[in-house]
Amino acid sequence: MTYQSEIAKADTLIGGQGHWDGIAPESVARMRVQNRFNTGLDIARYTAKIMRADMAAYDADPANYTQSLGCWHGFIGQQKMISIKKHFGTTKGRYLYLSGWMVAALRSEFGPLPDQSMHEKTSVPALIEELYTFLRQADARELGMIFRDLDTAREEGDEVKAAKLQQQVDAYETHVVPIIADIDAGFGNAEATYLLAKKFIEAGACCIQIENQVSDEKQCGHQDGKVTVPHEDFLAKIRAVRYAFLELGVDDGVIVARTDSLGAGLTKQIAFTREAGDIGDLYNGFLDCEAVDADAIGHGDVLISRNGQLMKPRRLPSNLYQFRPGTGEDRCVLDCITALQNGADLLWIETEKPHIGQIGGMVSRIREVIPDAKLVYNNSPSFNWTLNFRQQVFDAWEAAGRDVSAYDRAKLMSVDYDSTDLGIEADERIRTFQKDAAREAGIFHHLITLPTYHTAALSTDNLAKEYFGKAGMLGYVKGVQRQEIRQGIACVKHQNMAGSDIGDDHKEYFAGDAALKAGGAHNTMNQFAA
Repeated sequence: MTYQSEIAKADTLIGGQGHWDGIAPESVARMRVQNRFNTGLDIARYTAKIMRADMAAYDADPANYTQSLGCWHGFIGQQKMISIKKHFGTTKGRYLYLSGWMVAALRSEFGPLPDQSMHEKTSVPALIEELYTFLRQADARELGMIFRDLDTAREEGDEVKAAKLQQQVDAYETHVVPIIADIDAGFGNAEATYLLAKKFIEAGACCIQIENQVSDEKQCGHQDGKVTVPHEDFLAKIRAVRYAFLELGVDDGVIVARTDSLGAGLTKQIAFTREAGDIGDLYNGFLDCEAVDADAIGHGDVLISRNGQLMKPRRLPSNLYQFRPGTGEDRCVLDCITALQNGADLLWIETEKPHIGQIGGMVSRIREVIPDAKLVYNNSPSFNWTLNFRQQVFDAWEAAGRDVSAYDRAKLMSVDYDSTDLGIEADERIRTFQKDAAREAGIFHHLITLPTYHTAALSTDNLAKEYFGKAGMLGYVKGVQRQEIRQGIACVKHQNMAGSDIGDDHKEYFAGDAALKAGGAHNTMNQFAA
């Protein structure tokens, strides 16, 4: 559908009414073009197709991996996508990530909370809707500026420029991209997960990430005390999400199954077993048990039978059961295989460090059963990336017989190592981590869960230090505004970014020459025209 065809369609509609005086077909066409998506379901269906195409492209060539950054506010997500379009000319392969951690820490009515699913269920779909509201507004703003240039070209009689601007409208790439949305452990039973997943999808989410922790014991993946559920419980929630997608007509919706088993040493339940070797029996096989005689059973002991022998699982006073030490990787692999066999599309393995060899080793085992298995991976701020990679380089050099006597492994974070060969090689490994891991460890999508949490804190600290110190107002002007101007940051014209020009356009549509517009000669935003 081209811009001219939209004008023609609107003209036919208006002409057929006979009494819609003052309604201009081109104004209607502009408003329609500026608001391409009428509902969240329209967005979910559109973005699901993008993700599926990107997944196929990755299967063909792992250099086609995708990326995202976590955003905790619609404005943050909007500015991210505006920046991506400015620097790279396209949003292809770039998504948004919605972190349950950041919702808990920044968006709950209870105030800042730990990542334990204590925030309001509806706060996550509310943020999905907010993000897409801001992304759609970015479209309206940018297209509005093209329409203003088009009007100027027409007024100046420049038909060539006008034609080029119309082509820009027809070829316009939206800021609306897929969001990978974190539903934590589902906020309750499978029915609760299904109901909440519908809210996610109706708000626009084409991709939902769900984890295998116990819902009421959920912990951040990088903290201790994680408790997993039996496979059948987790698979029921995966099915619940799939049913929600199918009910709402998002047939190619994407499910990311996250396993926290690598760092989780506890379970709340002993799985139900129908026969030896079934999925429940495999789960129970990881329990830390001791053999007991029938004559030595204690009061209140819980027992299971394993290969004809009576066993007592180790149970804590919290009523949780322990897994055998060292079984985390095996449990991760089983989690991933069963999830993919029961409706999940992508995997997320929460690791304790960013180590390509560790991740790739697990993915290789999974791919023995599911050849096209691929991961979403958390490039987490919870990792000390500098220390981890300097340690990896140190250990690799030491194993290769290289002299590492100039380095103290216990003090590798020191600034003294920044310009050394070790520090430089570690930084290079960090720089290429995403590309290398996509190729060697099956990672389709790289994300940073909570980067904008940290950037907001860092930039605020820098401004506070300068503005409230000796620099005074120069602290803001030199550190913020001057940089915005020189780097071409769009929101330096903050009135325009907030929709002032869009509002002026609408006033003109509605009232014609009688419109009282804000963008006149005395608008201070004109100081930033140069």
